[in-house]
Amino acid sequence: MQQKEFIAMVMPFKDKLYRMAKRLLVSREEAEDATQEILLKLWSKNESMGQYKSVEAFAMTMTKNFCLDRLKSKQAGNLKLVHSNYKDETVSVQRQLEAEDSVGWVERIMEELPEQQKMVLQLRDVEDYDYDEIAQMLDMKPTAVRVTLSRARKTVREKLQQKHSYGIG
Repeated sequence: MQQKEFIAMVMPFKDKLYRMAKRLLVSREEAEDATQEILLKLWSKNESMGQYKSVEAFAMTMTKNFCLDRLKSKQAGNLKLVHSNYKDETVSVQRQLEAEDSVGWVERIMEELPEQQKMVLQLRDVEDYDYDEIAQMLDMKPTAVRVTLSRARKTVREKLQQKHSYGIG
C-alpha cells in the first residue's frame, strides 16, 4: 500500500484514536504519544491491512489495548482518566458554567466506572460507534455491550441525580 493510500485510509479516524487515548490516559501529551505509536504500528502493518474487515475497528482496538497496557505499566503509576473541556459560546456565562460543572461531574462519575463500562460508554456515547462495532473492538457480544452500556448509563444517571438532590458531596 502506498503512503497516500494509507493516509487516505487512516486519517479520517485519527481524531477518534486520539480521543480514545485521551479518555484513557492522563494528559494530552500521553494521548498524542499513544496515537503516534498506533499510527506507526498501523503503518508497519499496512501491507496486511486488506485482511481486516474494518481498519478503523482494528485501530480502535489497538489503541484501547495500547493504552490499557500503558496504564498497567510501572511508568503509568500517575495516569488516570481526564476530561476534555466543554465549550459553547452561544450560551450565557452562567449556563456555560453549569454545563461545564455537569460535564465535570459526568467525567468524574465515569472515572469511577469499571473499565469495561467506561470503554463502552466512551465508544457509544462519545465516539458514536454502533453496538456491533463496539462488540468487535472489545471482543464482546452485542447483547453484552447493550447491558454494559445500560448499567454504565444507569450508574451515571443515579449519581448525577444524587448530586443534584443532595448538593455537592
